[in-house]
This record gives sequence, structure tokens and C-alpha cells, in this order.
Amino acid sequence: MTTTASREASESTPTERGALAAPQRRRAVLWATAGVITLGFLLALQIVAHHLGIPGPITQQAREVIHAPKSGFLLYAAMALTMVVLTWRQRLIALGAALGIDLVFLAVRWAIGADLTDGHPFGNGALWVVLALAVIALTRRTGAERLLLLKGVGLGLLLVTGRKTGDTWLLITSKTLPVTLDPYLAMADHALGNPSWPAGRLLEASGPVGEHALDYVYAQLAVAAVVVALYQLRHVAAERRFPRHHLVRTFLVIGLVGPAIYMIYPVVGPMFAYGPEGGGWAAADLWPHTLPPVTTPHPLPFDEITPRNCMPSLHTAWATAIFIHSRKGPRALRLAGAFWLVATLAATLGFGWHYGVDLVAGVVFAYTIEAGLRTFDRGWDRAGVLLVGYGTVVFAALLTAYRFAPLEMARYPWLAGPLVLLTMASVVYGYQRLIRLWEGATLPAPRAEPQPEPA
Repeated sequence: MTTTASREASESTPTERGALAAPQRRRAVLWATAGVITLGFLLALQIVAHHLGIPGPITQQAREVIHAPKSGFLLYAAMALTMVVLTWRQRLIALGAALGIDLVFLAVRWAIGADLTDGHPFGNGALWVVLALAVIALTRRTGAERLLLLKGVGLGLLLVTGRKTGDTWLLITSKTLPVTLDPYLAMADHALGNPSWPAGRLLEASGPVGEHALDYVYAQLAVAAVVVALYQLRHVAAERRFPRHHLVRTFLVIGLVGPAIYMIYPVVGPMFAYGPEGGGWAAADLWPHTLPPVTTPHPLPFDEITPRNCMPSLHTAWATAIFIHSRKGPRALRLAGAFWLVATLAATLGFGWHYGVDLVAGVVFAYTIEAGLRTFDRGWDRAGVLLVGYGTVVFAALLTAYRFAPLEMARYPWLAGPLVLLTMASVVYGYQRLIRLWEGATLPAPRAEPQPEPA
């Protein structure tokens, strides 16, 4: 006996079937366009890196098929993302294969005495499994099953490629931007009390335990994001489709757009511009014990090694995205998201990698990107477009103030500091208000209670 759904499909007219297929075709075109753009971007970045004499993202990724990977944890996190489209039996087989391949690689490296100081002893197996799943999708799957498996593979590879792309961007900033704008941010940071300086002293007082803990949190941010993403994607294998919006999308867009801002606002951070890591290029050796004096700022020439990756703080933006997406999870996940955000903020300031104003810009940046992606999913409704426009204006206004009015911000911190924090809070509040508006608009109408029949 045919089901109701199959009868309706068989009885539908060609026009109706075409109308049903139109959204699928649009999604397919969107996926294909995104793939072409991503591939073109990677190729362009690879060519630029080749001309500058540095490894590009494609070269770095290809090396990890054989050589010791830079981050084995990241490769296994990427494999975990890919496995959301598999059944539990297939996941166990994939995990066993990855571990077996890694054991073989480890035995070979031990036998030949390979140097692992610049890489992890494991992770190749995870990459091999992801690539094998891509081959299986192209050769052994068809139709919707092939598309779903390719989406899973693409999701895992995008996480790894995003990391390699970021590494290449950082090298490009150090090679192509001869000066930094750190003195401007150091002056603007007076409005917030130069929080990196007291945070650095607190971290010093915590000793090796505190330093190692925060360094681990900072370094494994992508793994934390995968934990939240796996919760969001836990039903993909059963439903045979991905949810419309999830954390990985936000992560990738932040990583794609953020480095472009580095190119127009190069900053190396207080540990380098005002600390011991800057060597002879530092403006002064002040961090973290002596605040920079309030003086007229000027561009600071710097070396061709240190990345200009502070404005905005993308680690803060990514940690903020983790926090936002963990709000819909269970209590343990919400607590973990809040912890990772607080620990990331403490690390960025305590290690002297960012100024306080970087973090403010990173929060505004993350909420604006998140609002943009959610608005795109809803068809660019008026409320979402207004918030995205407002967040963009606030972000641009902050960067403009940091660049052209830092001395005034340093001289009047009682006015500039609260104003900076209020503008950030207004974007956060606007986002929360928008989400409540959307959720209220999509709530199902209450079902009418049946009325008793008259006697």
C-alpha cells in the first residue's frame, strides 16, 4: 500500500513538482557557488603565499597527509564533524581506521627516528579517513546520500582549511605591512584602564599552573567549537539533513572576513609593541608593569615576522560565537561556553596578545556576523537588516575612534570608556531582542480548546 506522501507526490502535476524542486535547485546552486568561491580564494591565497616565499594553505594541508600534523586534535575534531552524517557503526569503523593508520605512522616515525618537535605524533589517520569518505561519496554513493556525505566531508575539511588559511594570512600580514598602529590602540585603551597590564601581572602571579591552563584553553578553541557544533548536529544522521544554522558557519565566516581587517588595521599587541617579545622593534619595554604614557601616537615600524593579528580579536569573536551557540544547549554546555569565553578573554589579555579595545571590537564583530547569518536564513527581514547595519556602523565607528581620536579617549577615560562599553552592549542587547522577536514570531499558535456541545 502506498503512503499518503507517496500518493500526493505521484498525483502532483509537473508544475507542482517543479515548484517543489526549485528550492532544492537554488540550494544546489548556492552550494556550488560557495564551493567555487572558496576554491578560488584558496588558490589566490596560495599564489600570493608562493610569491612571498611562504607556505600556502593548500601546501600546508597537503603536507599533513604524510608529515606530522601541526594539530592532531584539530584533525580528529574535523573527522568528528564529518562523522555526524554516518551511522554509529560507520563511526566506529572510521575511528578504528583512523587510530590504526596513526599507529602505523607512529611506528614508522619511531623506526626512522623522525623529528616531531614541530608537529603532533597523531592526526594523519583522521585526515586519511576524511579523504577516504570523500572518495566513497564520489564512487559508491548517489543522489541525496552522496550530497549528504560530501557535505560532511566538506564541513570537516573546511575546519582544517580555515586553520591553514588563517596561518597563511598571519604570515602575509607580517610580510606586507611594515608598520603597526599599536601606539594608537595603547592610547585608546586608556579609556578602559589598559586591562592587559593588570591581567598580565595577575597571570604572572598565578605561576606555571595558571599560564599552562589558559594557554591550553586559548590553543584548543577550535576543539571547543566542535563540541558545541557536534551537539547542534547530533540529529543529522537520523534526519539526513543539516540544520539551517550552526556554529561552524559562524566560525568560518569570522575566519574569512576577520583577516581582511588585519590588512587595513595592523596591530601586533602589547607583549610585542610594549613588551620583551618585541626586542629592538618595541616602542618601549613597559608591559605588564608600567602603563604607556599618554602621548601623541604614531605608526610604529616593526619586523617581518610578527603577525599583525590583533584588531579585531578573532579569538574573542570565536569564543563569543561559542558562547552564543551554547545558550540553547543543556546546562553543562552552557557553563562550558561561558567558561571558554571568560578563559579566552583572560588569556588574550593576560598573555599580552591583545588590548582591551581589541576585545570590544571582537564582541561587536561576532554579534554582527551572527546576526547577518541568521538574517540571511530568514530572507533578509527588516529587523535583521537594521541590526546588521547598526552593528557594522558601530564596528566601523569603534575602529575610527581608535585610529583618529585615541588621545582624546586617553585624556577623558571617564567619558570614552563607558561610551565604548555602552556601544558594545547596545549591539548585544539588539541581538538578544531580535532573537526574542524571531522566536516569538515563529511560536505556534495556541490550539483552541474544544467547546462543549449544547445540551
